[in-house]
Amino acid sequence: QIQLLESGGGLVQAGGSLRLSCAASGRTFSSYAMAWFRQAPGKERDFVAAVGWSATNTYYADFVKGRFTISRDNAKNTLYLQMNDLKPEDTAHYYCAADHDVRVFTERRDTIVEAWGQGTLVTVSS
Repeated sequence: QIQLLESGGGLVQAGGSLRLSCAASGRTFSSYAMAWFRQAPGKERDFVAAVGWSATNTYYADFVKGRFTISRDNAKNTLYLQMNDLKPEDTAHYYCAADHDVRVFTERRDTIVEAWGQGTLVTVSS
């Protein structure tokens, strides 16, 4: 089982930037597709972005296109989410996730995702 640990969350003003990291351990990181999800208080979990095992293919939710960039460094066993032009509505807990099949993320089959991190809180003030 792969273990995931997010970091990089915090408080930022609207228009600012943050970079989230997700450190993986326990299994071969490069064999997993990876994704970011978020959940705001009182709301359902939303898909944010995903990347295939080779980093060639990336996928984004419409509400973050052009502002967020997902990337991975397989040599460092780390997933990233660069978030620019943050808005108050981006406030949420952000979770990284791992699965051997990227379609689990792109087809929103969240209930069968192989592994989740514990989350990191991003708060965007207006």
